[in-house]
Amino acid sequence: MHPVRLWRALLGAAALCCAVAAHAGALERIAAGGKLLVAYRSDAVPFAFKDAAGRPAGYAVELCQHVADAVRRKTGRKDMDITYVPVTVGTRIETIAQGHADLECGSTTNNAERRQTVAFTIPHFITGTRLLVKASSPIERIEDMAGRRLVTTRGTTAQRAAQQLNRERALQLVLVESADDPHAVEMVEKGEADAFATDDVLLYAFAAERPDPKALKVVGKFMTAEALAIVLPKGDPEFKKVVDDEMRRLITSRDIYPIYDRWFTQPIPPSNRALNLPVSYLLREFWKYPSDQVPF
Repeated sequence: MHPVRLWRALLGAAALCCAVAAHAGALERIAAGGKLLVAYRSDAVPFAFKDAAGRPAGYAVELCQHVADAVRRKTGRKDMDITYVPVTVGTRIETIAQGHADLECGSTTNNAERRQTVAFTIPHFITGTRLLVKASSPIERIEDMAGRRLVTTRGTTAQRAAQQLNRERALQLVLVESADDPHAVEMVEKGEADAFATDDVLLYAFAAERPDPKALKVVGKFMTAEALAIVLPKGDPEFKKVVDDEMRRLITSRDIYPIYDRWFTQPIPPSNRALNLPVSYLLREFWKYPSDQVPF
């Protein structure tokens, strides 16, 4: 072969090898000695947060640890390590879509827009957007917010829902954007916003963590219905099957119920207060036929 053609052929082969390696599935990478990369948020109590020792903890994190055990069994890698990758509400989807983590374990909603770039497993929680206000506030529903300041967190489904309701109902809301959830809660406490809109389960958790939990209250009907689930990359069906199978096993065996109770009905750190949120009727019904297909 001509030297130039030989050189081009070698370069092409090298490029092909690199491309194959770059698109190798998570199971293949882990079986070859890699780690499971788990993204988590530090501010999504009780789904994902840092415990007193600075370690990732929470309901979704614990579920991901069970998924990790399933990956170990599938790959034969009993020594497989987990590397935890911190993310924010604004970077969680991008982190998975760009291949910087294999799973995102938190309180992320499975919706059509996000399914264009990432995949989801079976929901571990069903919630909806409501309002957090001061206990002394007269606000009881979104209609009471006309002309008032409503804060939402950048990049959340609650932010989009608030924008849509504001247009459709001509509420004349003054919409304020926060970079993260804790700052939004502080804005309500300081009177910089009249209400904070996000998933009601998070609102209950935020209130429980404050020095005076009774100073805040959750009000209003659901503005959205949302299925929360572990996020994983698109285009890796073998890995997704392992995740889905483990979630389905946890649900059908009912092993998920004591895990749920540990984080939603019993005292949790750092405040050691209980949220007292039993499994909802809607979630129980959904778990009768566990699927990653959601109607919301």
